[in-house]
Amino acid sequence: MRRRISAVAAAAALALAVSACGGEDTATQPSAPAGSANAADVSGQVTWWDTSDATNEGPAFQELVKEFQAKYPKITVNYVNVPFADAQNKFKTAAQSGSGAPDVLRAEVGWVAEFASLGYLAPLDGTQALDAPEDFLPSPLGSGKYDGKTYAIPQVTDTLGLLYNKELLKKAGHDAPPKTFEELKQVALDVKSKAGAEGLALNVDAYFLLPFIYGEGGDLLDVNTKKITVASPQSVAGVKVVEDLIKSGAAPKPAIQDSYTNAETAFKEGKAAMIFNGPWSNTSNLDGKAFKDDPDNFGIAPVPAGSAKAGSPTGGHDYAVYAGSKNLDASYLFVKFMASAETQAKVAGKLGLLPARPSAYDLPEAKANDMVARWKEPMAAAVERPWIPEGGQLFQPLLEGYQQMATGENAAEPVLQNVAKAYQGLLKGWSL
Repeated sequence: MRRRISAVAAAAALALAVSACGGEDTATQPSAPAGSANAADVSGQVTWWDTSDATNEGPAFQELVKEFQAKYPKITVNYVNVPFADAQNKFKTAAQSGSGAPDVLRAEVGWVAEFASLGYLAPLDGTQALDAPEDFLPSPLGSGKYDGKTYAIPQVTDTLGLLYNKELLKKAGHDAPPKTFEELKQVALDVKSKAGAEGLALNVDAYFLLPFIYGEGGDLLDVNTKKITVASPQSVAGVKVVEDLIKSGAAPKPAIQDSYTNAETAFKEGKAAMIFNGPWSNTSNLDGKAFKDDPDNFGIAPVPAGSAKAGSPTGGHDYAVYAGSKNLDASYLFVKFMASAETQAKVAGKLGLLPARPSAYDLPEAKANDMVARWKEPMAAAVERPWIPEGGQLFQPLLEGYQQMATGENAAEPVLQNVAKAYQGLLKGWSL
């Protein structure tokens, strides 16, 4: 969930997305009832909305599309890269209108339950799409389930880690990354005073605020009791950690517009020593000035711990099939191929993204990229998010509150109280 961020300029891509969508009158119908066709007999056109970064990730997925079409020449895949920031609402609008939705969507894990609850996704149990479900990690697989049925298949999993510039930390007198919030502040201040760089570059995004909330024992919700906990003392304590990092100068006052891009650029150019980010940024970081000629300078560690624990949100993406698709069998077969262990291993090898299938980690392609193994420890601290229909709507109120705090417009406690009130409007029957 990085990408309120991905600034993929896309007027042309959006126009293509509208003109090349699945479910059009020209699409070829499956040659057998959905889910039961012999793979060799399946034909049709599948439009796939890929929401990955168009520059760093898109080309690798386009190569996989070519492999799929070579294996299944009767199926044509219309590849459309849709900017992540636009995709959630764009898909909802198309699905609601019954026109323009793709056959297959690369969905952020938090979107699936909402789309399924609205009837926009095809159930995948009993279809070729759900292949070897026992080989998926439980949390990514859980993100695709709603009301006892499977509506999406994991593509990749991820979380946030602390990425750091080893050279800048060493100049500041630190041979290892900080393990606690207290150490994070001190290391950042030391970098600023001794290494001539900023300490911690913050991305003002709700998802990136969660490690601080989790670290102090807080959370957004308690799903079991249907209680809104975003304004609990623990959650407030976590946000106060960020507030203090900014006020103390350990983290410079962050940009609000293009926040992710600004923080990421500062880090990979060596102007900031540390950043919270995920495995999706590996390729971009290693191409930056600070690491391009010295990849060993790029450090990856778990997010620091607060008074309660070290915790970071479970992220990732799933493949979902549009319920109104006229190409269901072809879509199921495409998802099966793209979510296979072999394909996930290839993605891991090329991009350093983390497979959702344990078996993929043992394949040569995944083992060849040392970034995959380096994310093992940060992933151990991943916290499962609430897979509820409203889950994808929780971030906007928290983002707006974070922005107010980062600019000094409001303090941590009243910010979270306002977020809690916004959640009450989203979550009918939940208590504070």
